[in-house]
Amino acid sequence: MAVKKELLDILACPKCKGDIKLNESENGLVCDTCRLMYHIKDDIPIMLIDEAVTLQE
Repeated sequence: MAVKKELLDILACPKCKGDIKLNESENGLVCDTCRLMYHIKDDIPIMLIDEAVTLQE
């Protein structure tokens, strides 16, 4: 079961408070502004800045 759209609508990047979106493989949430990806483990978004992965440009 993937992250529900209702949850995606209310979640924001914890670093910049901007919009996030589900990545193509649906295993993480991406903030385009901060270039960070927050992993999703067991259908739970891990919204911790320290655990986010920096995306390559």
